Amino acid sequence: MGSKKRGSNTVEEVDTKLETSSAKVVAEPSRKKLKKEKKGEREERVDGFAGPSSTGVKPMERKKKRKALDKEKHHVSSDNKGLMPKVMGLESKVDESRVSMETSTSSSGLPELHIDVFKELASADVSIREAAAERLVTELQEVQRAYDKFEKKELIEGELKLEAEKDDGLNSCAPSVRYAVRRLIRGVSSSRECARQGFALGLTILVGAIPSIKVDSLLKLIVDLLEVSSSMKGQEARDCLLGPLFAYGALARSGRLTEGGISDKSSPHVKEFTGSLISLAARKRYLQEPAVSVLLELVDKLPVETLLNEVLDAPGLQDWFEGATEVGNPDALVLAIKIQEKLAIDKKAFGKLLPYPYGSSRLFAVDHLTSLVNCLKESTFCQPRVHSVWPVLANILLPDSVLQDVDSALGSSSTKKHKKNRKHGSSEEDAEKNLRCFWEVIVEGSLLLSSHDRKHLAYDVLLLLLPRLPASCVPVVLSYKFVQCLMDILSTKDSWLHKVAQNFLKELSDWVKFDDARRVAVIVALQKHGNGKFDCITRTKTVKEFMADFKTESGCMLFIQNLMSMFLDEGHASEEPSDQSQTTDDNSEIGSVEDRDPVGTLGTSEHLKNWVIDSLPNVMKQLKLDPEAKFRVQKEILKFLAVQGLFSSSLGTEVTSFELQEKFRWPKAATSSALCRMCIEQLQQLLANAQKGEGPHAVASGLEANDLGSYFMRFLSTLCNIPSVSLYRSLSNEDEKAFKKLQAMETQLSREERISGLSADAHKLHALRYLLIQLLLQILLRPGEFSEAASELVMCCKKAFLSPDLLESSGEDEPDGDGTPELMDVLVDTLLSLLPQSSAPMRSAIEQVFKYFCGDVTDDGLLRMLRVIKKDLKPARHQDIDSDDDEDEDDEILGIEEAEESDEAETGETGDSDEQTDDSEAVLGVQAVGEELPEASDDSDGGMDDDAMFRMDSYLAQIFKERKNQAGGKSQVMKVFSNLVQAFVNPHTTEGSQQLGQRIWGILQKKIFKAKDHPRGEAVQLPVLESLLEKNLKLASKPFKKKKPATNPSKKKQSASWERHKMITSLAQNSTFWILKIIDAKNFPEFELQRVFEIFEGVLVAYFDSKKSQMKSDFLKDVFRRRPWIGHHLFGFLLEKCGTAKSRYRQVEALDLLIEILKPLVSGSPSVSKKMLESHLPKLCHLIKELVTNMPKKPSRRAEVRKFCERVFEILRDHDLSTSFLTSLEPETADACRSHLGGAFLALE
Repeated sequence: MGSKKRGSNTVEEVDTKLETSSAKVVAEPSRKKLKKEKKGEREERVDGFAGPSSTGVKPMERKKKRKALDKEKHHVSSDNKGLMPKVMGLESKVDESRVSMETSTSSSGLPELHIDVFKELASADVSIREAAAERLVTELQEVQRAYDKFEKKELIEGELKLEAEKDDGLNSCAPSVRYAVRRLIRGVSSSRECARQGFALGLTILVGAIPSIKVDSLLKLIVDLLEVSSSMKGQEARDCLLGPLFAYGALARSGRLTEGGISDKSSPHVKEFTGSLISLAARKRYLQEPAVSVLLELVDKLPVETLLNEVLDAPGLQDWFEGATEVGNPDALVLAIKIQEKLAIDKKAFGKLLPYPYGSSRLFAVDHLTSLVNCLKESTFCQPRVHSVWPVLANILLPDSVLQDVDSALGSSSTKKHKKNRKHGSSEEDAEKNLRCFWEVIVEGSLLLSSHDRKHLAYDVLLLLLPRLPASCVPVVLSYKFVQCLMDILSTKDSWLHKVAQNFLKELSDWVKFDDARRVAVIVALQKHGNGKFDCITRTKTVKEFMADFKTESGCMLFIQNLMSMFLDEGHASEEPSDQSQTTDDNSEIGSVEDRDPVGTLGTSEHLKNWVIDSLPNVMKQLKLDPEAKFRVQKEILKFLAVQGLFSSSLGTEVTSFELQEKFRWPKAATSSALCRMCIEQLQQLLANAQKGEGPHAVASGLEANDLGSYFMRFLSTLCNIPSVSLYRSLSNEDEKAFKKLQAMETQLSREERISGLSADAHKLHALRYLLIQLLLQILLRPGEFSEAASELVMCCKKAFLSPDLLESSGEDEPDGDGTPELMDVLVDTLLSLLPQSSAPMRSAIEQVFKYFCGDVTDDGLLRMLRVIKKDLKPARHQDIDSDDDEDEDDEILGIEEAEESDEAETGETGDSDEQTDDSEAVLGVQAVGEELPEASDDSDGGMDDDAMFRMDSYLAQIFKERKNQAGGKSQVMKVFSNLVQAFVNPHTTEGSQQLGQRIWGILQKKIFKAKDHPRGEAVQLPVLESLLEKNLKLASKPFKKKKPATNPSKKKQSASWERHKMITSLAQNSTFWILKIIDAKNFPEFELQRVFEIFEGVLVAYFDSKKSQMKSDFLKDVFRRRPWIGHHLFGFLLEKCGTAKSRYRQVEALDLLIEILKPLVSGSPSVSKKMLESHLPKLCHLIKELVTNMPKKPSRRAEVRKFCERVFEILRDHDLSTSFLTSLEPETADACRSHLGGAFLALE
């Protein structure tokens, strides 16, 4: 019995020994033959790890047979002792690399069979297995043909006893064929490499190729050779269970069962085969699906009569069907559906699995689906693979005919017959009804309410349906409970199903990528059931990315129509909220409770409408269409926003405009004021984007081609004239009067614009029209605040364009007296008054107006704007107490005064680094620590926030662009420079707005410092330039002051302060270069520049004597390099200060300044250079003495000293001043020079 439990390694060793010890000797009746017969019993288990019995007999009988064989063995061995030497000799000649069994042609006449082919059948290489199977069958066919030709087959069988005689039913087969069949059957239960696949392949081909192999014999052998006993456990039992499965599969694929079923309708083979498979499937769950798969291959090949007579009557099948719904057997359901489809007739043979009579509508009826719940729930045992029942159900739910109907419906024209379209519609409706029942009962009512595995299955089922799913069915599958479950899972990253949900979204994204209808349906479903917050709760960008993928006009219009329908239809608000205990993952409560809207369905509807309103204009952001298509999309959005935001109906929820030939609808529940305001804001933004996207404005003759503003005003006028339609809010008398004035003026300006054609006035009129439209909407948005500004703007429009039509007025707006202000002053003042409280789109419209009117701004208007720029954005109550001293010092340095005079230039400094650059990286590093100015203010320009300041600064940039070549423009540049620098240095201005500081920095760098031209003429006075120069140099040398320790500032604030200091220093240096450029260009005589020299001398004194001075030597070197005349004048002073410097570090650092001044002497006039050197020779000698007698200890500084001295000696030699220099040197100094300078000084001597 020990051999029964022998492991795979032991069995394979036995098999190897048997094959290597057997050769041609098997043809002789010897002792070897008996050994072979005994070993043949063991060989039965070689490839299949067979059970304790190879013939299925009882243990006692097997014991008796073994004793009888032993006796026979001893008897034969005593009679054949003489043959042993011969046998041993033959064995020694066996080739170990290739074991073969062959029969001598002279003795038996049968071809040989190579046993090594069985090893190749277990190879992991598919090609090797296939070649081995072909080779095996070819050899066996030759053997069988030769065997069939013999008349006395008993003689061959007596000579070729490969195994002990067994009653296997293969009597008509050659011994080799009989051995191969038994060996292949045993091999399909082997777990060695790919033995199952290879041996099953060989068995399939062999059974199909040799008719002598009887089917009934095969069925008996499969049972006998692959018997599973109760003593088998674990892997051994699994191998013996899988063996019959592969054997039956080989038999089914061989085609022998099909031939028997067709030729003999009463043949029991199919019935027995079916019963055996069902019996095998009932033993283990993992055998059910492959067993049914094998049976279905046979069912597809059998005729209907055979199915009825043999398959359905097979033993155990009816019981299997009857108990399937109770135990949950999805494989029985698959088999029942497939047989029913093949039969195409109703038969009560499937228990409760299929309805009677059968039909898809009955199969997916709610009552019947309820009975199938257990079967479908239990299909999760094969995860992560999806069970085969689901593709079968998917094909029935969404057959190909439905897909074809959908395609034809989408492509059908009006010329098709109504009957055909109605038929298609009926098919779609049935499919949608079946899908809805299936989804509600199976997915929502069963899978989503169960374990993680079944929720996982729910998403796999939908992915299975997606390729066949029409866009019209998306709302069915992406239902409320399904989307809520998806959101709950995605909201928690550590959820067990999080990666499953992510993969689902990826597949869903791929599915909608090239189909706008699908994309629209998915977006609407996700947002409708996600309360408009799908991306927010799931922390993804799914909906946002879907919306960005619209590329066509048709797709965009479809999406807009669906959004409008969602806004008007509140049916979804009545749906019940999801049950957290049912649809929520165990680990995903986060994000599902806290993000849930507690106010109920009303709040849900409100939030969803907010998303709809916000999404409508955003559709246009990524859309790239031709102007005509883009304008059509904009019109649809505009009409919806205007109807929902501006108007309400007093007679029902639907109004028809005969003039526009359109119907307008409102929600059944009154739209809230907040939603109306949101519609108006989005309408403003839509108009602003349309104005920006127009490019160079061109007016078509007689028509406003693609002019969205003009279309809106006509649409507004039309709706206002409908009796049952009124504005959503009542206006005061002032606002109503301003509203009508703006309407009338826009109409007049539009007419004037068409007349102007493409002239410059047309651009001005166009910009003013859009400003009027934005102001009109602003009156509705914030009543009572803009009526006065609207009247002033209307007056400016009348005065700006002197058309008789425009000048017609009742006189109520006309000012009296001769003291009428300039038109542009009034326009600028009006624009400034609109900025503080306007919306972003209105500020954009103001910017466009200023773009075309900035060339006409007067000096008074410019000063007015500059005063606005200098306003503090950081109120006094927000200022830091510990920074008062620094701010006072800055005010003193810059000369900041409260007076409105701007003729004196005052400078404040900023820069992004020590380098000269026009980028704003350093500006971006400064943190805005201030608050916005409160709304209440006494000045008309007060209350302007940082965005308004930013707009104002952009207006100043326009001034430089439009007026730099005009008369008086240069003096205005100095005014603007003074005020902008003053505003930038004031921390209460720029720290309150990072954007404002960045904009000021950009104007100063690009429009002033790096401009091709600079201020000239008498308007630029030298005292003003000297004052600016002195203040900038002081600021450039100002040290960085850290915050007081008591305040304990954060690292972020300290870093911001340091960045600001670097910016100020850099701008001070750039301002100095710009001022010196202006001074140099005016060619002042030297005596007039004495104050400039004195300023630099003071800077050098502080540089050498004060530790507080942070003046950079590189900056001074750059000044001397750019303006050599300054260095020449300061050469003697610098030599003196350098010779008497207290700081050795500053002394050595200043040597580079002297070298920089001496550089031009080499290339200049020799006589002038020599004269200047002779005049400063004593000071130069004194400096050399101080350097060589007090050599620095640090090697780097000593090198700097030697470098300076060598350069001076070289210049003296070139100007023939060596003798004079040596004469002026004291002896001690000369000795020190020889000691420290060596060869350089000796060369001078």
